[in-house]
Amino acid sequence: MPGQEPGTETVPTDLGASASRGRVILFTYLITAIDITCMFIQFSITPYLAKRLGFDTLWFGYLQTMVGTVQLLGGPVYGRFGDLFGARAALTLSSVASIVFYILLMMANSMPMLFLHKLPTVFMHTMAGAQMVVADLTESDRRADALAKLGLCFGIGMIVGSSLGGTLSTRYGNTFAAGMGAIGSLINLLLVLNFIPKHTKKSDNQDPAPKPDGRMSVFNLGQIKRLMKFPGVAKTFAIKIISGLPGGVFQVMFSIIAMNFFHLQAEQTGYLMAYIGVLQMVIQGGVIGWLTRRYSESSLLLLAIGITSLVGLAQALMSSVFQFCLIVVPMMFSLSVFNVITDSILTKSVPSSDTGTMLGLCASVQSLLRTIGPTIGGFLYQNYGVASFGFIEFAVNILVFFYLVGSSVGRTEVHGD
Repeated sequence: MPGQEPGTETVPTDLGASASRGRVILFTYLITAIDITCMFIQFSITPYLAKRLGFDTLWFGYLQTMVGTVQLLGGPVYGRFGDLFGARAALTLSSVASIVFYILLMMANSMPMLFLHKLPTVFMHTMAGAQMVVADLTESDRRADALAKLGLCFGIGMIVGSSLGGTLSTRYGNTFAAGMGAIGSLINLLLVLNFIPKHTKKSDNQDPAPKPDGRMSVFNLGQIKRLMKFPGVAKTFAIKIISGLPGGVFQVMFSIIAMNFFHLQAEQTGYLMAYIGVLQMVIQGGVIGWLTRRYSESSLLLLAIGITSLVGLAQALMSSVFQFCLIVVPMMFSLSVFNVITDSILTKSVPSSDTGTMLGLCASVQSLLRTIGPTIGGFLYQNYGVASFGFIEFAVNILVFFYLVGSSVGRTEVHGD
């Protein structure tokens, strides 16, 4: 509107605003891709910097656990912040935290400084902020597809960031590479301030959620726990944690598995990661949207969990990197479908005013896996080998699969009576 500063407007919700909503979503995808690129640049720096500063495997594990714990605590608070103050404020907070994070990484010349530079990750939830925007601006029947497109951005950032991070750190040093991360985050901040509206939520007079006042309500755990009382939320959230835990432990341990079990060099591991990134781009960029237009979310969730159980069995029996390259196709399919569908179901199960908080809780699930994953994974790997990850994934997911089938049959019988 005339006289308004860039980014201060809200997105109109009538049909004529579809082009405006589409533009905001496209910029949200761009912001996500830049953020993930910077994150993978950092992934290329931290292990080598930690080694140079004297970290052994144990202390590097402590560093990773600290990140998971901090983000676990920050996820729900960040989501609540987005619900109360709007998408632009949430993404601004994440971008500023990222700038501080990379500046501190540039300055990290000791073990305490490397731990200190991880503290801003408490607010570094750009993916959750992007999911807020997408969930707010898409209709419920297209939400899963729109959320899946964020996975396409993740794949792009993963490939570009991994390649760029290794090249920059090798040719120009870790400090220069970290500086590029700071510049990328600064670009994101400018994009957020200029192209993301202050508020993206639709007004809903029937929204039963109480709207707390004041900044301290961001830390109101009662408002967060309230979401678990909505129908189906606690069940879906429990499935997200239980079914996702075995696969999450395997992902946390993958770098160790690639090095010690597959005997891959760093360059070969990079190629493998790029292959996984391309698969994720294809699946989340095209396949999931096609599936969600033809099948119900409950059917797709059941399909994802069923395939995950079979993937676990295949992982338990694999013995070479070639076999893993075959297994990773259904693995990425089931993982992508599972994450997108559970996020979509959960955001639809709560009032529109609480989608940010719910997405923050979903982000905390991944942080939880990163927190407890190294401990569980290290114990299993050392005592029972790589096969143990697959057998546990098979057992857990086949039980969840039959539980969901039984629940579905039970509801059908009750409905028929």
